[in-house]
Amino acid sequence: MKKFLVLLFISMLVLSACSSGSNSEADADTNDIKVWAWDPNFNVKAMELAKEAYKEENSELNIEIIENAQDDIIQKLNTSLSSGTTKGMPNIVLIEDYRAQSFLRSYPDMFYAVDDAINTEEFAKYKIPPTSFEGKQYGVPFDSGVAGLYVRTDYLEEAGYSSEDLQNADWEQVIEIGKAVKEATGKQMITQDPKDLGLLRMMIQTSGAWYLEEDGVTPNIANNEALKEAFRLYKEMIDADLVKPHADWSQFIASINNGDISMVPSGNWITPSIKAEASQSGKWAVAPFPKLPGMESVNASNLGGSSWYVLNIPGKEKAAEFLGKTFGAEGKFHQQFVEEIGGVGTYQPALEGDAYQAEDEFFGGQKILSDFASWTEEIPQVNYGLHTYVIEDILANEIQKYLDGENLDTVMDNAQSLAEQQAK
Repeated sequence: MKKFLVLLFISMLVLSACSSGSNSEADADTNDIKVWAWDPNFNVKAMELAKEAYKEENSELNIEIIENAQDDIIQKLNTSLSSGTTKGMPNIVLIEDYRAQSFLRSYPDMFYAVDDAINTEEFAKYKIPPTSFEGKQYGVPFDSGVAGLYVRTDYLEEAGYSSEDLQNADWEQVIEIGKAVKEATGKQMITQDPKDLGLLRMMIQTSGAWYLEEDGVTPNIANNEALKEAFRLYKEMIDADLVKPHADWSQFIASINNGDISMVPSGNWITPSIKAEASQSGKWAVAPFPKLPGMESVNASNLGGSSWYVLNIPGKEKAAEFLGKTFGAEGKFHQQFVEEIGGVGTYQPALEGDAYQAEDEFFGGQKILSDFASWTEEIPQVNYGLHTYVIEDILANEIQKYLDGENLDTVMDNAQSLAEQQAK
């Protein structure tokens, strides 16, 4: 019996050593790091640039970058983490900011805190709430979805306006200009997928509001004044025939490149798609994102964006160090990210670099990256919480009822009730 207890004790020590955190020998000896990300021309390419830059710091770290569709990454993470296994999992994974809290809250022990690898004070403030949990920082903030209002300056001029008239504007002013442009040119103001509520998402964040309370769990719809105002403004655009509907991404881009619309409210990542139509060079400008009228609101918002996370598996220290010394430190990587990919980062010290000061002739010589960088600092912080897309599925149905004539308060109350049921 005594021999059995001794063997049991030794076994427990071995298991404890194998499952221990940052001081395990397995962690120290691991030089093979796997990364999961989507979009080969943006996220994957950015990671490849970081990999090359890090060779000057540690040439012995082997970093394998594996491309997956975003939906596949979400499914694989949920399947593995819910079962408690990390077999086959990457050391680093890219997660969209809107989805991050659902993973951190559901599987807090499966992620490795990166507080020692980065200085959160050096990143855009709005990126911290969705990437942290219970006082610890888990995400290394990556790209900014900082939004702007892309406008056709030639269409504005036909109506007697210029992009200067859209500086610090609210949505009522923008709609009036959109009406004038449509009358002068016949062009509708924006294009919109009725099932995609990205526009409303951007609108409400200008006031620091979201679909959820600050706890990131409790639905906030029925008494959400910013959301009600966004609904009202959207209906005003629809009623004035300023919205050209589209059903998918290709139709969205076609409406822009074909010259069918005068404005594109979107995240900065839309820039390459707009510039794809070379014949429109010099006919575009980017104005600050419009604020909501009649309430506290700013001319800055966000659409999209993601961050890097380290899983709590062997290699986590080296993975965190790699991220901290590339995405979280000054160096050539950040300038390459701008010059070679055209992205806007959220690491604030890099925003002063030369790459951000370049004039873009497509946009009439405007320093659009410098403008986006300055707007990034003004984006209100909100807690995206757990249910962004679940609630948007509900709202997409309810907004149609409102557009068809149903009372706004009734629609909001119904959406609140449905969201509360889904959030249980």
